[in-house]
Amino acid sequence: MIRMTSSASDSHPAHTVTPRLLVADGAAAIEFYKNAFHAEEHGERYTDPDGHLIHAEIRIGNAIVMLSDDDGDAAEHLGGRVTAIMATQWPDVDIAWQRALTAGAEIIFPLADQFYGQRSGRLRDPFGQQWILSQPISRSEPDN
Repeated sequence: MIRMTSSASDSHPAHTVTPRLLVADGAAAIEFYKNAFHAEEHGERYTDPDGHLIHAEIRIGNAIVMLSDDDGDAAEHLGGRVTAIMATQWPDVDIAWQRALTAGAEIIFPLADQFYGQRSGRLRDPFGQQWILSQPISRSEPDN
């Protein structure tokens, strides 16, 4: 049985899975996510005596994302590999895409209409995290 617990911020219900991003500079990442994705910070930031971010939470749309400063240990063990990609849905993906680019994201896969009924593309933020931005569109029928 999965036991649900509250996060450091009791401003939202606990979910079975909530992503936590490890970033090189948590404070800068929060500002980027505010600019790129209209994220809102929730609860308190917790830092260690040296000022490293231990825990912070942002809300993007209706989802909570937690952040912590990476102490280098995770990146060293993963060899720099991407192990997760944040997938997001937007009412107007073109506006969200441009806002993220303006904030400093780089394009991995360009924004385009996909045959499976999504307008989507993939970006990398300045902290190495990858984001798929999508919007549902009419599904293309295969040519016969």
